[in-house]
Amino acid sequence: MSRHRHRLAAVLVLLLVLLCPPPPCAADPDDERCLSHLHESFTSASAGGGGATGLLNWTKPAISAPCEGFTSRLQGVTCNNGRVYKLSLPGLALGGAIPPELSNCTNLQTLDLSANALSGAIPPQLSGLLNLAVLNLSANALDGAIPRDLAACAYLNVIDLHANRLTGPIPDELGLLVRLSAFDVSYNRLSGPVPVLLANRTGGAPRFNASSFVGNKGLYGYPLPPRRTRGLSVLAIVGIGLGSGLLSLVLSFSAVCLWLRATDRTASATTPGGDEGKISHLMPDY
Repeated sequence: MSRHRHRLAAVLVLLLVLLCPPPPCAADPDDERCLSHLHESFTSASAGGGGATGLLNWTKPAISAPCEGFTSRLQGVTCNNGRVYKLSLPGLALGGAIPPELSNCTNLQTLDLSANALSGAIPPQLSGLLNLAVLNLSANALDGAIPRDLAACAYLNVIDLHANRLTGPIPDELGLLVRLSAFDVSYNRLSGPVPVLLANRTGGAPRFNASSFVGNKGLYGYPLPPRRTRGLSVLAIVGIGLGSGLLSLVLSFSAVCLWLRATDRTASATTPGGDEGKISHLMPDY
């Protein structure tokens, strides 16, 4: 009888385990902080029923527990084992800036905020995303320099920053990213030489052609044309031409005057008695 009771108790415990789901895992505080600051930083001119940014389900309760295992109710968020794994929000008319606190999503491997209206600088704190493989911030209004700190993200495969307003040089350190297979900084306001480690990669690493760098007037060097030497302006050329012509005219006039003076002196020296003698000699006697 006791054996049957033990077996029955074991069956009941097993049924309870199978039928009653385990309590939800506590939300990672870093992910919550990351998404909370992101939501506060973003704005939208076309906000709908999803809140200030128009993002679906981006409410405080949902942000406080963004992941349920491998799923998330937040638009654009993908989870992996209870952590934010992918953040993809392209083409949603999002404005505002990228907050430095985004670096708290330490398990993030894909960050795609392309084709929005984001402004301000790229936070150097993104270097804290050590697992990041894809960074796409293209087609926004981002300005300032490309952070050289991004070279700390050793797993980066894709860096797409084209069609922004970025200035300054391309950091040489980005050429040290050995996994980098796609790189695009075209149509910005960058200047200086193209880093050699990006243009002439060795060891079978993909080489980036001119399409990755075009649209930056200040950039030069392979695979772009060499640096242009500054020529004379049109006004300078016209000024030099006018000055040369005036100088030639003055010199010609001076030469003619000297020649006439020399000729006059020669004529005076070869006539006896000078001009008065010549006149009296020609006058008839009365």
